Order: sequence, then C-alpha cells, then structure tokens
Amino acid sequence: MYKSFFKLQSNPFGTSPDPRFLYMMPHTREALACLEYGISARKGFTVLTGEVGTGKTTLLRRALSSFSNRRVSTAFVFNPRLEVLDFLEFVLTDFGLIPATRTKSGMLLQLNRWLIERFRMEETCVVVVDEAQNLSWELLEEIRLLTNLETSSEKLLQIVLSGQPELEEKLRHPSVRQLRQRVSLWCRTQALTENQTYAYVTERLRIAGASWQLFSPEALQLIHRCSRGIPRIINLLCEHSLSLAYVEQVQQVTAAIVESVAAELELETQPFMVSSAALGNGSSSPRSATEDNFMADFSRETPGRQER
Repeated sequence: MYKSFFKLQSNPFGTSPDPRFLYMMPHTREALACLEYGISARKGFTVLTGEVGTGKTTLLRRALSSFSNRRVSTAFVFNPRLEVLDFLEFVLTDFGLIPATRTKSGMLLQLNRWLIERFRMEETCVVVVDEAQNLSWELLEEIRLLTNLETSSEKLLQIVLSGQPELEEKLRHPSVRQLRQRVSLWCRTQALTENQTYAYVTERLRIAGASWQLFSPEALQLIHRCSRGIPRIINLLCEHSLSLAYVEQVQQVTAAIVESVAAELELETQPFMVSSAALGNGSSSPRSATEDNFMADFSRETPGRQER
C-alpha cells in the first residue's frame, strides 16, 4: 500500500521470515555459524533457543539456504504437536518420500535405507523441528533415537531443535538426560540493543530500496523502547507506522506516529513480557550479560508497572 509512496521496491517489514532481511549482528553471526557448522560437520544434535520474536525461524532459513550449492535435503517440522507416527510420516513426506507403510518399524526402515543412499551420495540430511519446546516427552525420546541412524563414523541424520527458552529448561529434565548429552552445539538469539535496533531498521529499509531516512531519530528511539528490542515487534511497529505515515501523507515517520501506533497496539500498557524460563523463576537457565542488562533496563524503565 505504501511502497510506491515511499519509493520502496519491496515490503521491508513483512511478517514472513525472509532470509534476505537478516541483519548480521555479532550474536546473529555466532548463532548462524553455529548452525551451519553443526549441520555441515554432521554433529548430530544442535539446539537453537531464543525469546519469542527474536528471529529464530529467519536464522534457520538463512542457515539452510546457505547450503543451496551443496547436497542437503531438509525436512522442516513447523508443528511439533504430533504423535510419533504422524511425525515420522511428516518427515518422510517432507524428504520427498511416500511412506510404504504406516507402522513405526516400517517407516524407520524406509528412512534408514534412504539415509544410507544419501550418505553414499555424500548428501547431508537435516530434520529441523521448530517450536520444539512443545514436543511431548514421548516424541523427544523418539527424536533422540533417530540419532542412532548412523554409520561407524558418521551420523546419517542431523537434527536441529529450535524453541523458546523453555526448551533449555525442558532438556534439563532427568528423563531426557540421554538426549541432552547428545547435543553438540547450543545457539541462542537475543533482543537488540538500542543501537542495534537503529541499524536493524536502517538495513531493512536499505534492502527494500529506501532512498531517504524514513524514520526520525526520535521515532527509532521510541520503537526500541516500545519493542524492547524484539525484532518481530520492531517489524510490527514499523509496518503500522509506515502505513499511518502514508495515510497522513508525510514522508518521514515521527515519534508522534510511533506513539499513536504503540498505543493502538497496546505496547505502552502491555510491554513485551519475557518468558518465565528466561526470567530464571525457579530455574537454572543460563542468561547472557545482554539478557541481564535487558532485564535491568526493563525494570528501570517501567517502575510500578502493574499487570493487566
């Protein structure tokens, strides 16, 4: 709607996880390198965690797209609330296989034979499970057992579990200690700092073809404060702000426009809440210095805030 008005070639703040718009910050580069290494080096299990909206799915898609010139087959499970048989059927189908039978033993044998063929062709096979914190205990165990599909020296299947911080807490449970011991690499996404938020918005606009500064410095400052540095909320604020600027026929988003959008989205009265796992309420989940600073800023900036 506003693209022609702002002379943009594409939508800079779409809701889809478009790898083209992935902005490389230090923690993003580290997580991406971790994912790419885990897959290419056939490490077996890799875990990616981060708060809601911090770009995990975008990062996964970017990592997988980096193997476009290599022989990599991928099954992307975006709904983990599946029974074991449904999960195996989904994986086979996403790999391009038609399940010969709908028994667990039959599908595992079919998968194993196919993985051996891919291995002989020097192809890497990856199963990515998104929102993995929602996996049942039974399915987690079945996924662990998939790593038993191996040769004497290599894992035939690479598995990436991606989820919210609750996934780390879940993987600490004694019942899945065998799975946790098999995790070779841990990757994490984080909220953005104020400077990173400015750079993030500017880079997305540049990629979309912006030829002038569409957001005032005051508007960007308010976007960071309202979003708490969460990329998904930054996108939401920027998208609505550009739409409102178009309606008002102004060529730069002001702080007043952002304030109006934030109020409409209830971001002032309902700021983004960090999950209980990230807060460390009764858990031993590790937090980075960035997360600690983020929580300290959150407490300072919202004195006396009451839950609605």
